[in-house]
Amino acid sequence: MTSHVNAKMDSAANENRASPRSLAGAPPTLAQRCDLQQRPADWVVGYQRWSQLLFAHWQVDPGAVQATLPRGLYVDTYAGGAYLGIVPFAMERVRPAWLPPLPWVSWFLELNVRTYVHDESGRPGVWFYSLDCSRALAVTIARRFFHLPYCHARMAASFHGDTIHYRCQRRDEVESCRYLWAPGATAAPVTPGSLEFFLVERYLLFAADAAGRLYSGRVHHAPYRVNLPKLSEFSVEPARLAGFRLDGPPVSVLAALPVDVSVFPLRPLHPFSA
Repeated sequence: MTSHVNAKMDSAANENRASPRSLAGAPPTLAQRCDLQQRPADWVVGYQRWSQLLFAHWQVDPGAVQATLPRGLYVDTYAGGAYLGIVPFAMERVRPAWLPPLPWVSWFLELNVRTYVHDESGRPGVWFYSLDCSRALAVTIARRFFHLPYCHARMAASFHGDTIHYRCQRRDEVESCRYLWAPGATAAPVTPGSLEFFLVERYLLFAADAAGRLYSGRVHHAPYRVNLPKLSEFSVEPARLAGFRLDGPPVSVLAALPVDVSVFPLRPLHPFSA
C-alpha cells in the first residue's frame, strides 16, 4: 500500500497531469476541485451521516474506464492513472429534509463501486457502477428519484476489538464479500493536490436515467479526516460484477471519520428537449 496522507506536493504539476487530453479535453483544475468543497447555494433535499468508511482503490487503465462511460462524461485521472474504488460504509440518520430520522428505515449499510469522471465543463465527480444496500426501501427510492444503480444485498457490520468486520452478499449472487480493517490511531484532512484528495474529496455525483439523459447532484460535508487502516481481508468481487478484473491488493487504502452530509437536488446536466 502506498501512503501520501498529508504529503507535500506540487499542486500545479498534479493539475497538469490530472487527465489525458486525448481522452477528455482540458482536465479539471485544482481550483475546480477545491470549489466543490464549498456548500452549494441551493435547497437541501435530505440529510444523512456516513460512518465506518473504508476507501480501497485500484489503479486501472483510463481507456477501459472511458469505454464504460455515457456520452458527455470523461475519465478523471491522477498522474495519468484512473482509479476504481470499493467503498463499504454505514448510512445513518438518513431522512428527507422535512422529516426526522425513522427507526430501522434511516439506518442501513452500503457498499459502492465507483470511478472518477468530469463533465464537459471540467467539473469533477463520481460515477457509480453499483451501490449495494441492505435496505430495500432505500434501493427503490435511489433508483427512482436519483437514477443510481442500487442493488439489494444482505449486509452486516460488527466490531471485534479495534477491527471492523463487514460482509456483503448481493441478493442474486452466491459469493459473499468480506472486508476486515482496523482504523489507524490518528486522522487528519488530506492535502489538496494529493492522491488522497483526488480519491476521497468528491462532492458531485453523476447519474443517467433509462433514456441515457445525464444528471448531476451535489452533497456537502466537512472535509474528511482520514487515517491509514490495517486492511486484513478484502474482496474484488463487486468490481468483477461491474465488469472489471482487479489483480492484487489495493494501491491506496484509507479510512475516514464519520461526516454529516447534506444532499442537494439532482439536476439535468443539459436541458431536455421536448
